[in-house]
Amino acid sequence: MFRKYVLSLLAVVGFILAVYTVRAGSKPIVAAQPVAPPSQSPYQFYVAGAGIIEASSRNIAISTPVAGLVTKLFVEAGDRVKANDPLFSLDDRDLQATLAVRKASLAAAQSQLDKLTKLPRPEDIPPAEAHVKAAESLVADRRSELEMWQGVPDERAVSKETLDRRRYALQTAEAQLTEAQADLTLLKAGTWEPDIEIARVNVAAAQSQVQQTQTDIDRLTVRSPVTGEVLQLNVRVGEYAQTGRLESPLVMVGSTDTLQVRVDVDENDAWRIKSGAKAQAFLRGNKNLNTPLEFVRFEPFVVPKKSLTGGSTERVDTRVLQVLYSFDRTKLPVFVGQQVDVFIEAEPLVAMENLKSDSSEPTLAVGGTR
Repeated sequence: MFRKYVLSLLAVVGFILAVYTVRAGSKPIVAAQPVAPPSQSPYQFYVAGAGIIEASSRNIAISTPVAGLVTKLFVEAGDRVKANDPLFSLDDRDLQATLAVRKASLAAAQSQLDKLTKLPRPEDIPPAEAHVKAAESLVADRRSELEMWQGVPDERAVSKETLDRRRYALQTAEAQLTEAQADLTLLKAGTWEPDIEIARVNVAAAQSQVQQTQTDIDRLTVRSPVTGEVLQLNVRVGEYAQTGRLESPLVMVGSTDTLQVRVDVDENDAWRIKSGAKAQAFLRGNKNLNTPLEFVRFEPFVVPKKSLTGGSTERVDTRVLQVLYSFDRTKLPVFVGQQVDVFIEAEPLVAMENLKSDSSEPTLAVGGTR
């Protein structure tokens, strides 16, 4: 009897619990309130798009022409730099040693050229002239001896062999005199011009080698291409800097006095935007922070849409027209790389409903698209 009442009671409790559960589950779910109210377009007809802030010079990813060990940093993130200011430098000890060797070669080539251009030395003339006088005296002596032997009255007293030796001695002395006179003339004439030209070429070649090495050393100091701000610094002293396009650039710089907004507009809405169209940017999280934008240009090439994180694998099946606008940095407290909501004044949508074979007036749809 007791079991009967207990089972009945449990059945009633289970029924009540089921009814309560069904009623509780059938209540509508209250939507969560946004953290901040969304931005509203200031235009009646508009196209909305997500924009990303970038420097007016574009965000320039700085690389290095040669790989090497970083030995010195000249800047930190957020520093202001001028065009051609140094950013960081690489190890140049091997090139400095090569430069010293090539400077020594240049000095030797220059000394050789100076020597050739200053010839003859004043000290070299007197010995050459004395050599000529000695040769002249020898010729006179040999001629005197020959004439003496030829003047003997009795031809039988002098043999033919003796006369030939005296005659040959005179010819040898005359040849030596001619050689000494030619050497003196050559010495007084100075260096032959082709020899000087060869020396000049050697100096120019040595200078070129020095300049080449100096250029290689200068390339190891990476400099800013523009006047602007250091946006990122991803290299430290002691790290090995690689060449080429890197996922994380060694240094990123850009001109930030004036900022740009790169807005992605869906290709379906691209026709609605005209050159010079008005636009306004709203800071995400606070719709009260906004500024009008100035049209810069269209990017002529329509690109696949990419997530603003920049990942190469995050493309979706949509192509977008990129529109560039600019604004004064003081008008909006934003940073390069930050996202903003942009509303662009656009042509109204034309509804093609109820299109008939006869001419009919289309209706205009008020509003915008995102």
